[in-house]
Amino acid sequence: MNIKRTDVDALNATLTLDIAQADYQDKVDKILADYRKTANIPGFRKGHVPASLIRKKYRTPILVDEINKLIQHELNEYITKEDLNLLGNPLPKEQESIDWEGEDFSFEFEIGLAPDFEVDVKGKKAITHYEIKTDDKTINDQIDRVREQYGRLVAKKEVAEGDEVTGVFRNDDENINTDATFSTSKIKGKTNLKKLVGAKVGDQIEFKTKNLFNEETDLAHYLKLENDQASDLNVAVTFEITEVNTREKAELNQEFFDKLFGPDVIKSEEELRERLREDAKKQFEQQTDQKLLTDVTESLIENTKFDLPADFLKRWIANNGENELTEEEAAQEYERSEKGLRYQLIESNIVKNNEDLQLKFEDLQAYARDMIRQQMAQYGHTDATDEEVDQVVARIMSNQDEVKRMSEQLQNEKMLKFFKENAKLKKKELTYEEFIKEAYDA
Repeated sequence: MNIKRTDVDALNATLTLDIAQADYQDKVDKILADYRKTANIPGFRKGHVPASLIRKKYRTPILVDEINKLIQHELNEYITKEDLNLLGNPLPKEQESIDWEGEDFSFEFEIGLAPDFEVDVKGKKAITHYEIKTDDKTINDQIDRVREQYGRLVAKKEVAEGDEVTGVFRNDDENINTDATFSTSKIKGKTNLKKLVGAKVGDQIEFKTKNLFNEETDLAHYLKLENDQASDLNVAVTFEITEVNTREKAELNQEFFDKLFGPDVIKSEEELRERLREDAKKQFEQQTDQKLLTDVTESLIENTKFDLPADFLKRWIANNGENELTEEEAAQEYERSEKGLRYQLIESNIVKNNEDLQLKFEDLQAYARDMIRQQMAQYGHTDATDEEVDQVVARIMSNQDEVKRMSEQLQNEKMLKFFKENAKLKKKELTYEEFIKEAYDA
């Protein structure tokens, strides 16, 4: 067996495999001999079929199979030995029909080589690292919402702004006869709100369904209609008030704190505010971190210049899916996947040159162990033993899909930490609303 590499250019090469009779003959002869012992051919006793007949009938398919095994084995060994960084897999070159009655064979394969390049993580232009500030208004609004959620309802006879109103919507022609409870804050427009505020239990109010609620989906929800039906509905409905309640906010006392976080975890309004501020910061960090990772990725792809063996990759895409693609389809698929491929190469380059980013089995085990302990704690199991945790970890590590998912998560966390420490960043503090508007053009 002989393999010869011929470079076409820096990104493309051809591998030529020359296979001599000696490379496969012993294996083919052994398989043919085994076939002769077990073959059932009419007119011959088992084990007494002439060798020439066995050879004539079975040699070619056996030879083709053995040659394919040899090719795969030798290609893999050569790629490993030469430490070739390939894109895609070797692609067999088209050749004229093979004379399988011959003794020696030669096959050619195209290969696409990953480019050599350097990555400048710091870059020239600073990337915005957003930090969402939890101002007093945000915390006050959150406390008000939670106090209302845990507050108590107090019955009233007359509707005021902010009250919860219960009643029945009716329209005989549309077969509407539904109970509904909603806050006056759901009502759209001053005219509609004016009809409701000041009304008493037992009053009947007429509304138009069009533009009755602030949210379009609310009409379908409260009138129990299909969304399509509600979106086109523009009729008069009567609303008979059966109940009015105001929600009295919960007091900021120890009973309220215990309901939120458990006994004696929070003991004052000051501690509550600090806890809500910390929780909000963690929640916001997930969003700002994801935005940062996306922006750094885009910047690296844009500013790290290197060529790819595009023509080879398009041919490889065309021939290596479940269904063979046309040249145009392969080109479209390549265009869709090019940015992802470029970042994979960039990330691999960074990881290769930074040992701390390289995933080790013990890192993955530790990551899984921490994840399991957090999940157990969420369900109140805060005193799990090391043995209990390790048993769950062992089950997870035996599942390839789970290992792959955790590996991707851990690698992303490592890359994010690396970018925070090494990329050129500029911090920008803003409110959550400002962040959404600026970061996502909302």
